[in-house]
Amino acid sequence: MNVNQKEKVKEVPGRRNFGTQHPVMTPQPCIMIATYDENQVPDVMMAAWGGQCDYDKITFDLGAHKTTENIKLKKAFTVSFATEENTAQSDYLGLVSGNKVTDKVKRAGFTVTPSPNVDAPIINEYKLTLECRVVEMEENTDGGARVVGEVVNWSADESILNAEGKVDLAKLRPIIFDSSALIYRAVGDSVGQAWHSGKKFQ
Repeated sequence: MNVNQKEKVKEVPGRRNFGTQHPVMTPQPCIMIATYDENQVPDVMMAAWGGQCDYDKITFDLGAHKTTENIKLKKAFTVSFATEENTAQSDYLGLVSGNKVTDKVKRAGFTVTPSPNVDAPIINEYKLTLECRVVEMEENTDGGARVVGEVVNWSADESILNAEGKVDLAKLRPIIFDSSALIYRAVGDSVGQAWHSGKKFQ
């Protein structure tokens, strides 16, 4: 078979079949990646193709962006999480390129504190932030890259902590990207207890 020819997909009976057309993977977090450029100008972009890949490591895949170039340069970044209260600002930061709008962080109404641990900015308005250094970066032919970062520290605003001092997602209200409907959805409701709800089947 020619490498450019796709094998015909066999349909699953009783379901609507879509083949390889725009697969839906959920949930897709709205992660806000913040970096500095060569002049220490802060930049932030939204990405959805990312997640945790080890106890202290996260990974994401980027196309050719200002953020990608900054990560190549600084070998560092911070990751925060878009929330219900800052959905519009976060969406704006994903819409506009730092190559064209150098003050987009300020235009979004956000302020910055330099990370004390890595050469990257912390966006004060995001209440949960991971400070990361690059441990692996695999560049691709279109200028993008797959990035693996080691979390060297993470911090949270007191307003999103529960009585035990743990992050409460019901207070944070992070949003996810719904790639099927092209909308954002809020996270927060509890529907079960991890490592407990399934015990009734044991």
